[in-house]
Amino acid sequence: MRPGGQSPPEEHRLARVPFSQILRPAGENRQATGYNRTASQVLGAKPDSQKGKQMHKTLLTSALVLAMTAGSALAAKPLKTEEDKTLYALGLSVGQSLKTFSLTPAELERVKEGMSDAVTGAKPKVEIQDYMSKLNELAKARQTAASGLEKKKGEEYAAKAAKEKGAVKTESGLVFKELTAGKGESPKATDQVKVHYRGTLIDGTEFDSSYKRNEPATFPLNGVIPCWTEGVQKMQPGGKAKLVCPSSIAYGDRGRPSIPGGATLVFEVELLEIVK
Repeated sequence: MRPGGQSPPEEHRLARVPFSQILRPAGENRQATGYNRTASQVLGAKPDSQKGKQMHKTLLTSALVLAMTAGSALAAKPLKTEEDKTLYALGLSVGQSLKTFSLTPAELERVKEGMSDAVTGAKPKVEIQDYMSKLNELAKARQTAASGLEKKKGEEYAAKAAKEKGAVKTESGLVFKELTAGKGESPKATDQVKVHYRGTLIDGTEFDSSYKRNEPATFPLNGVIPCWTEGVQKMQPGGKAKLVCPSSIAYGDRGRPSIPGGATLVFEVELLEIVK
């Protein structure tokens, strides 16, 4: 959510983590946010409105059909029409929702078996309600394991980054490196700032960029992840810096869409001005 409770633009929600997801309301418990679905939400929580129920049913049915056709002759066919591409995008969206489970190929086959029975109306081999708690336990266990691996890789990356010339590692774990010196006073945590930025994972995968949108972002400095609050205060207008942010001062073990739990993030930030 943006300051004031406005929703982020629709076009930024699925493709990458937009700036609206870097922003967080003051005092928000990031571990309790709704960006990470529980197993019950992925597999069938019911929307409140009638329209939402119908959309949910339509999307879920389509997703199940797509999942069952994975590996079939359809998978080898090119995406010729916009409908083909839309359905493929739906499959990607569902697959991203299931990433929490870190399924092996054999496990994915079991999932597809359950999907097939649900769509074709075959008699279920188990009662799904009896297994919802176990599904949540499985999701949590897989998420914890994946987060641990991400943290280890992030620690190694941050250690190397801290050895670069001009880099400074702070007590919080932030690695700050000035790329271009600015002029004037540094912003305070309570200031509004205007910035351009690019955010990547440690492997270089870009998850957001104001440069690509050709639109600088303006926000209260105390309304963003702690890494930004701390790092941007070390800059001056006109300056540019690299911030290496461990998950403890970014998105924690849960992550965000396109950002794995436990991930260390790398930002290049250009402070354009302190907004008065």
